[in-house]
Amino acid sequence: MRSVWTLTRAQRYRWLALLALGAVLVAVPRAVLAHSQPVAQGTRTYQQLFAAPAPDTALRLESLLGEHSMLAADMMRGRLRGDDDFVQAANSALGKNTDGMSQLVGSLFGAQAATRFSTVWTAHVAALFTYARGVADDDDRLRNDARTTLATFERDIAAFFADASQGRLSRDTAQAAVLAHVDHLVHQTDAYAARDYATADREYRDGYTHTYGLGEVLSRALLAPNDAAALDTPSWRLRSQLARLLGEHVVLVVGATHAGVRGRPDFAAAGDAVNANTRDLTTAMATLFGAQAAGSFQSMWADHVDQIMAYTAAAISHDDRRRDDARRRLGDFEKRFAAFLDGATQHRLDAATLAKALIMHDEMLLRDADAFVAADYPKAHDIADATYAHMYDLSGQLADAFGATVAGRLPRGGAETGYGGTAGGTGRR
Repeated sequence: MRSVWTLTRAQRYRWLALLALGAVLVAVPRAVLAHSQPVAQGTRTYQQLFAAPAPDTALRLESLLGEHSMLAADMMRGRLRGDDDFVQAANSALGKNTDGMSQLVGSLFGAQAATRFSTVWTAHVAALFTYARGVADDDDRLRNDARTTLATFERDIAAFFADASQGRLSRDTAQAAVLAHVDHLVHQTDAYAARDYATADREYRDGYTHTYGLGEVLSRALLAPNDAAALDTPSWRLRSQLARLLGEHVVLVVGATHAGVRGRPDFAAAGDAVNANTRDLTTAMATLFGAQAAGSFQSMWADHVDQIMAYTAAAISHDDRRRDDARRRLGDFEKRFAAFLDGATQHRLDAATLAKALIMHDEMLLRDADAFVAADYPKAHDIADATYAHMYDLSGQLADAFGATVAGRLPRGGAETGYGGTAGGTGRR
């Protein structure tokens, strides 16, 4: 069974060599940015999704929290590298993410609660930046001050959620969950600074999984009990886990692309993280449709990621022929993968409609690569955000078709049972 990108580690390093060579040989002028295409029309961002039933509110909270974890880690890593333009763009993306969560809080509890949440959460982001600055500058005082500020945040945000839950969530439980979130971000920063990229990326993924899962914990406490009961349905759990894994796929592929473009030493570890996400997706497919279908999925998904990386290498070197070839191969993947899912779901997914959704997904990933090669980091973050949000819609389409196909065999476990085999860890191990 093929792994993501290529069969062997040596072959995977080929992409690092190609991307690094292009980054050294080509300096793209900022004038190129004027020709960048806008984010795909029809793709909804989270700021546009707030009038929705309780199950969708819970899904949005999960996704926004998961995205926050990744964006915060990226911002902290950028500060360690001294990559100021990237940090500025990542910080702006974090601000938009905070706005999204604040709007969601406001839709549940009103403007005053939204303002209180936004103030505390923004201070949290600022303290994370300060911690990364302390690590980068080897300044123990600054680092310790940031930890003190983060401890205050943990108490304040736990109090906010406990109060909003009207007693359904204790402050101690909320504070322990938030502490785990902060610990993941701090530990991944320390590991990244020590050039232990394997550990850093493991913490990166664990942090995403934990913080995404925190969205369900909070939703169960913040929603009215009758509304929260919808989160126990197998269909909701399936969509939640598909959205988690597909959203993580986007973030990890984007991260690997960016590492390759800049020729960073964490590129190989980023590739391993993409592989790990694909293994989790493959496990989910095996749970739902069996080992043979899972093998077909993994092979096609590997082709998908291969061609994203091939396109990125071509974009760095301005090789239009290779770029067009990658696009052509992605087109082949989109058709084959849509047909595969159409068959796996007994024609409950229209292959043509699904192919269009996959084309949109790939096109956004390619435009993100173009923007990053052109050093337009704000545009790259905007496109990545839209691509991540697109997974929210796609996961719903897939979950409906998957659920109808295997209605009697849907995963029924909670977080402690791995959601029937599709979830990763939910906290520090």
